[in-house]
Amino acid sequence: MQQSDSTPQENDDIKSPTFETLDLSSIFNGINGCAILFDPQNDQYSFYNQELCEQEVSPYSTFKIISTLAGLQNEVITNEVSTINYNGTQYAIPEWNGNLTLETAFQTSCIWYFRQIIDAVGADEIAKELNVLSYGNCDISEWNGNGENPVEELNGFWLNSSLKISPLEQVQVLSKIFEKESNYSEKNIAILKNIMLVNETDSQKIYGKTGSGSNGDAWFVGFSEKQGKKQYFAIYLNDNAKKETINGNTAKELTLKITTTES
Repeated sequence: MQQSDSTPQENDDIKSPTFETLDLSSIFNGINGCAILFDPQNDQYSFYNQELCEQEVSPYSTFKIISTLAGLQNEVITNEVSTINYNGTQYAIPEWNGNLTLETAFQTSCIWYFRQIIDAVGADEIAKELNVLSYGNCDISEWNGNGENPVEELNGFWLNSSLKISPLEQVQVLSKIFEKESNYSEKNIAILKNIMLVNETDSQKIYGKTGSGSNGDAWFVGFSEKQGKKQYFAIYLNDNAKKETINGNTAKELTLKITTTES
């Protein structure tokens, strides 16, 4: 992997963040997208396609990270096995057609489960939590979503609607949460971390959440953990020409290649 020398940001802070540019073109292999890595130990950001990394877009299902914490913190749910009962609707995704635990709903990215959590927490509390986190534009004005999905409970402000966040802001929010700079309890953060685990080797663990749109938009955000040190990442794909083949799993696969190369 080719990368430029890091250069410090010029400001008056005692410790200024540093920035570097990554060449990940061989990994992205023609897919339009971006990647940002953040090393909190050295306060260093590494970018691939920095302009896109700074553009605010819909978080899609990566917002389930926040939904989970909000539900736990407000005692709508209590742990990984907190169950919400199925209402009998036949959803296109078979895994959603049944009673679901938090862990299963998170890992199958079940919208109706988290729609119920969000509604139970309420707009005022969600707005407050987003503002504390500086979560993108913090705009939940389109609470019920834009209605593009004919199934009412499969819409929401985080799904191609009013709420937007950049990949850069994603890693900053994740860092606040997992570096214990947020208002969420250690217990609830530990529950979230447990259900975010997607890949584990002898030397490294990868935690994350996918997100998928319908026009070639896809996310994978989270962090890697190696020898007790974290590196946060956000990979965002935006390639309408390849929309039939791009989804959150595509972004996750690219991330696993990137983190392996970076190791």
